[in-house]
Amino acid sequence: MQSRIKRSEAFLGIHFDFHANANCKEIGKTLTRQMLRDMLEAVKPDYVQCDCKGHPGLASYPTKVGTPVPGFVRDPLKIWREVTAEYGVSLYMHYSGVVDEAAVKQHPDWAARQPDGEPWGQATSVFGPYVDELMIPMFKELVDRYGVDGVWVDGECWGVEMDYSAHARKAWKEATGLDEMPVERGDKHFERFRRFQREGFRKYLTHYIDTMHAYAPGFEIASNWAYTAHMPESVKVDMDFISGDVTPQSALTECLMDARVLAQQGKPWDLMSWSFNGKWGEPGQSTKTAVQLQQEAAVVMSCGGGYQAYFKQKGDGSIYPWTMTVMAEVAQFCRERQPYCQHAESVPQIGLILSTEGYYKHIDKLMRPWGRVYQAMRGVLCNLLDSQNAVDVVMDHHLEKDASRYPLLILPEWEIISASLKRHLLAYVNNGGKLLLIGAYPTRMFKKELKIELKGKPVEQARYVEVNGRMGGAFTTMQEVVPQRGAKVPGWLYRGNEAKGERQPAAVFTKLGQGEIAAVTMNMGERYGSARTTVARDFLQSIVRHFMPDPMVSVSGSHLVAVSLLRQKGALMVNLINTGGPHHGGCYTFDELPPVGPIDISVRLDQSPRRVTLQPGNRRLKWSYEAGILTVKVPGVEVHDIVEIR
Repeated sequence: MQSRIKRSEAFLGIHFDFHANANCKEIGKTLTRQMLRDMLEAVKPDYVQCDCKGHPGLASYPTKVGTPVPGFVRDPLKIWREVTAEYGVSLYMHYSGVVDEAAVKQHPDWAARQPDGEPWGQATSVFGPYVDELMIPMFKELVDRYGVDGVWVDGECWGVEMDYSAHARKAWKEATGLDEMPVERGDKHFERFRRFQREGFRKYLTHYIDTMHAYAPGFEIASNWAYTAHMPESVKVDMDFISGDVTPQSALTECLMDARVLAQQGKPWDLMSWSFNGKWGEPGQSTKTAVQLQQEAAVVMSCGGGYQAYFKQKGDGSIYPWTMTVMAEVAQFCRERQPYCQHAESVPQIGLILSTEGYYKHIDKLMRPWGRVYQAMRGVLCNLLDSQNAVDVVMDHHLEKDASRYPLLILPEWEIISASLKRHLLAYVNNGGKLLLIGAYPTRMFKKELKIELKGKPVEQARYVEVNGRMGGAFTTMQEVVPQRGAKVPGWLYRGNEAKGERQPAAVFTKLGQGEIAAVTMNMGERYGSARTTVARDFLQSIVRHFMPDPMVSVSGSHLVAVSLLRQKGALMVNLINTGGPHHGGCYTFDELPPVGPIDISVRLDQSPRRVTLQPGNRRLKWSYEAGILTVKVPGVEVHDIVEIR
């Protein structure tokens, strides 16, 4: 048997699950060792994740601890473990944690409860005995009986509900001395109660992770979406890696943001694509093509992360062998780029701020960002990437450590930020930093520093902005302002589709200490996410270029290229990703991605490089170096190319 790679060193994986339910009565019937051998030989993954307990709460292996499905022909997990061990491939379990329908039905005392005492569907209480009486014993069983390498725990932070159970009530009383549990916004102590509930989830995570690390050193654990955009905080739990699964709709856009969130968290990380596409709950979903998955993988790899793809298992636990031909092609694509991407770290250029307090105050659930909470932020990010800017996503705790590493910070449309974050941002500007505020509410937050007066409240309205003689319309929320002495106006909003007549500032600039602060007075991100225009893109880029006239890397030739700037083993890696393709509307799968380019790249360097090549493949490039600037021409980008500079 071959030695198995640890998750912290892993790069490529496959995830299988089927959320076994009461209709699964012939588990293992068509699963064979040869089927799995063929899969491993074709794909050659570092690890495999397969199902052991999904959201229905029924185990898809013959557990002696939990509740198994009704019937088994053979033990599928025994087969998965034997074959993966034979090939030196690590085996992780897909295990649904907080969300467990069977546990709640069988043990009503384990359920998280609504204010009226009714259970919250499938959610268990993180304050109750579920974790000790079922979850941890099942993990120990997986270690002792099967020797699995770890668990990828699903249904966790996004499945937690506001809990009014007796267990939660007791913990609330012990923590605060209060009997009453607030129910809705506006109730006394409501936000305190939500913070208490989140802390309950953190303690739950800490408990089972620390318990399993003590019981089985080397057993690796991630809680799906913990310490990501779902839970935007510093990592204070001893998770071995962080991970999340990107839903199939608008997957490329989600990858562009989520990869940048995970990359800053200081842990080994990966993102998972769903290998199929379709509307939620709609039958007949279609497997994506290799080029679709390659494009998503490229975004993840270009931020330094690992990649995995999710393929469904059949109801008996076997797999669909034909889909592995798709994954094999994706795997080869990833392996070719692994030497240039794995463990690479971003070079700070623009920091796009994810406000922890803004996020938690906005969402209705405890840790579930579905809906519009990130629409504005994704829109601003896509706008910046469409102009080939290198962008990181940073949270409050990253900026508390060192904001000065970013030449430009951008605060995108958050309605609320913490007083601490505001202090750090103002200190950053006073010490020479450049801060760009986007949106009506950030404009209002910093009115004193911007040297403006507010004219009325934010209003949703239609206006036109002009850039380089071209007009673009926007129907979005705007804050009208009156600049005071020291504030400059770099652009205007007009009532009509020409630069004439009544107007109001589209943006304002002002000096502050040794730095500079500016605000775009309208909500650009939410609008760009649903109704992109070239003028909106070019207008924002004109503001960015005011702040960063000489960026470290400049890329031109196509707006359908996303850029990330990484360092790896002393080399500078300029990642170029083709973001074209029919990602919006009713296109579920596509198999053609038109190349973009040629691409011109300028990089500011202290000295002439020894070698400039296009990877993968060590392809020669035409380049020159003069007056501190490297100039490179890339003939074109099919999906993902990397300019390696040494």
